[in-house]
Amino acid sequence: MKPQKLPNPEVVRSLLDELEGLWHNRASGKPPFSDDPLDGLVLTLLSQNTNDKNRDRAFGSLKARFLSWKDVAGATRQEIADVIRTGGIANIKAARILGIMERVFSEFHDHTLKGLKDWDTGRIRTFLGDIPGVGPKTVACVLLFDLGRPAFPVDTHVARLSKRLGWADPGTSPEEIEMILETVVDEDHFLGDHLNMITHGRHICTARSPLCADCPLREACEYPRERKLS
Repeated sequence: MKPQKLPNPEVVRSLLDELEGLWHNRASGKPPFSDDPLDGLVLTLLSQNTNDKNRDRAFGSLKARFLSWKDVAGATRQEIADVIRTGGIANIKAARILGIMERVFSEFHDHTLKGLKDWDTGRIRTFLGDIPGVGPKTVACVLLFDLGRPAFPVDTHVARLSKRLGWADPGTSPEEIEMILETVVDEDHFLGDHLNMITHGRHICTARSPLCADCPLREACEYPRERKLS
């Protein structure tokens, strides 16, 4: 990972305050997704290469078809793939889910990740990151949403805003952007600011035809000026 020049923390925090004034996700907060981080891990895996609606449909179908993660572990890849078809790339995701179940059982002798609650964050990152198909964003999501640990997941929206606002260079990887944000953002605001950036990316700072005129960050953003010059 190449060294990154960090953006001015005061500037970043000020702009994130602007987003909070628009979207209010810090104030709303969110409880853990479930009592078992394994639910969150599978849900986040199912979100890969699809939207939230299809992810939720696939996860709901999986939970309705199988009574427990032990039952999922005992199913065939084809059985799982048929159930999660709405989430896309079902065969790949089914194989990864079975891989997760195998790795979890090998570590905990049970089909649960509740034991992660007693681990330190670094150990959790290493354990989850070593599972095939589980990338940095998925690890960060489980840490943040299911374990209440400090992490700043970087999806396409967070990456887009970070680059357009000049917090990260165009070629910066999501993992590097996560490191930048976890360094300069207030830890207590990780969850709310992550959600605010996603909401802003979906509704204002879209990949195509962003609504720059409606954006409260436009004066600090290079992207509108770049569009005029192109």
